[in-house]
Amino acid sequence: MMRRLELLRVEHRDLDSAIFALAESGSSDQLQIARLKKRKLRLRDEMSMLEDALVPDIIA
Repeated sequence: MMRRLELLRVEHRDLDSAIFALAESGSSDQLQIARLKKRKLRLRDEMSMLEDALVPDIIA
Protein backbone atom coordinates (compact mmCIF):
# COMPACT_ATOMS: atom_id res chain seq x y z
CA MET A 1 0.00 0.00 0.00
CA MET A 2 2.87 2.37 0.76
CA ARG A 3 4.35 1.74 -2.69
CA ARG A 4 1.01 2.46 -4.37
CA LEU A 5 0.66 5.66 -2.36
CA GLU A 6 4.12 6.82 -3.42
CA LEU A 7 3.35 6.09 -7.07
CA LEU A 8 0.15 8.10 -6.80
CA ARG A 9 2.04 11.02 -5.27
CA VAL A 10 4.55 10.97 -8.12
CA GLU A 11 1.78 10.89 -10.72
CA HIS A 12 0.00 13.73 -8.90
CA ARG A 13 3.16 15.88 -9.06
CA ASP A 14 3.65 15.00 -12.73
CA LEU A 15 0.09 16.06 -13.51
CA ASP A 16 0.74 19.33 -11.70
CA SER A 17 3.72 19.97 -13.98
CA ALA A 18 1.78 18.99 -17.10
CA ILE A 19 -1.14 21.27 -16.21
CA PHE A 20 1.23 24.15 -15.54
CA ALA A 21 3.08 23.58 -18.82
CA LEU A 22 -0.15 23.46 -20.82
CA ALA A 23 -1.48 26.59 -19.13
CA GLU A 24 1.75 28.46 -19.81
CA SER A 25 1.93 27.49 -23.47
CA GLY A 26 0.36 29.93 -25.89
CA SER A 27 -2.04 27.40 -27.39
CA SER A 28 -3.49 25.84 -24.28
CA ASP A 29 -6.17 23.23 -24.81
CA GLN A 30 -8.80 23.91 -22.14
CA LEU A 31 -10.42 20.51 -22.57
CA GLN A 32 -7.10 18.72 -22.04
CA ILE A 33 -6.36 20.86 -18.98
CA ALA A 34 -9.80 20.06 -17.55
CA ARG A 35 -9.22 16.33 -18.08
CA LEU A 36 -5.84 16.49 -16.36
CA LYS A 37 -7.32 18.39 -13.42
CA LYS A 38 -10.08 15.79 -13.09
CA ARG A 39 -7.50 13.00 -13.10
CA LYS A 40 -5.51 14.88 -10.48
CA LEU A 41 -8.60 15.11 -8.23
CA ARG A 42 -9.25 11.37 -8.60
CA LEU A 43 -5.64 10.68 -7.61
CA ARG A 44 -5.99 12.92 -4.56
CA ASP A 45 -9.12 11.04 -3.51
CA GLU A 46 -7.37 7.69 -3.93
CA MET A 47 -4.36 8.94 -1.96
CA SER A 48 -6.67 10.07 0.85
CA MET A 49 -8.34 6.66 0.99
CA LEU A 50 -4.98 4.88 1.13
CA GLU A 51 -3.68 7.24 3.81
CA ASP A 52 -6.82 6.65 5.88
CA ALA A 53 -6.36 2.90 5.54
CA LEU A 54 -2.74 3.13 6.71
CA VAL A 55 -3.46 5.24 9.78
CA PRO A 56 -5.18 3.28 12.53
CA ASP A 57 -8.29 4.74 14.11
CA ILE A 58 -7.66 6.14 17.56
CA ILE A 59 -10.55 5.83 19.97
CA ALA A 60 -10.62 8.93 22.11
